[in-house]
Amino acid sequence: MKSGIHPTYYPEARVICSCGNTWVTGSTVQELHTDVCSACHPFFTGQTQRLVDRGGQVERFQRKIQQAAGLRDQAAERARDKARRERERQLVEIVDEDEVEPIDLANDESEA
Repeated sequence: MKSGIHPTYYPEARVICSCGNTWVTGSTVQELHTDVCSACHPFFTGQTQRLVDRGGQVERFQRKIQQAAGLRDQAAERARDKARRERERQLVEIVDEDEVEPIDLANDESEA
């Protein structure tokens, strides 16, 4: 081998996983840090439902799901309000307001 062109090889390089597992291997870097290893990766542990989170992706996905559920609820509320207003408008068109007693729509919705 030519001298001076190859990196230094460390036969006792230490690898540290984010789960806390450590082991020794050979490398050109004295200390390596990893996100997953065979002790914590779902493929090796058999935990198929475990999510490995890198950079907050799982939290962002969960936030999007919650936001979508909130938007669905708001849309349903708007649709109920629109239907109630339409029923009120139709009642006014059918009967003259002077001849009929007012109808309590709050009780009408609870019966439906």
